[in-house]
Amino acid sequence: MHIELYTDGASRGNPGPGGYGIILKYGEKIKEISQGYALTTNNRMELLAVIVGLEAIKWENMRVIVYSDSKYVVDSVMKSWVFNWQRTGFKNKKNVDLWKRFLKIYDKHQISLQWVKGHADNPWNNRCDELATKAADGNNLLQDTIFEQEYYAR
Repeated sequence: MHIELYTDGASRGNPGPGGYGIILKYGEKIKEISQGYALTTNNRMELLAVIVGLEAIKWENMRVIVYSDSKYVVDSVMKSWVFNWQRTGFKNKKNVDLWKRFLKIYDKHQISLQWVKGHADNPWNNRCDELATKAADGNNLLQDTIFEQEYYAR
């Protein structure tokens, strides 16, 4: 058995209010997770969706297939860019806080990432998009503190 993790991120403006949507599938069991943020970017929400989804898995060393419509996330991992960034101390890279968080959880599972076309014929990705945009438009928005500190320091 393996876990299927579907993710999507959204941002109303870039930066702007944003959110992520997650669906975890293990056999017949399905869990949905979403959260919104007051000020963030689309790439941060795409990456955070993957991280939170992986962190929600209770067992270690699971085979996990992550489905994302984010080339930024999928290519960064599957083309090993993030591992090179790690070796060079993430010099001149964005979202370092999230990439470091991702790398902590990445080693706990057997993970592969699969790109899916967004807003297309994948019902799970479409549902994640609904969850992400609803979260971004919601009233229960959290602060993306690290992003906001960097954003306002410019």
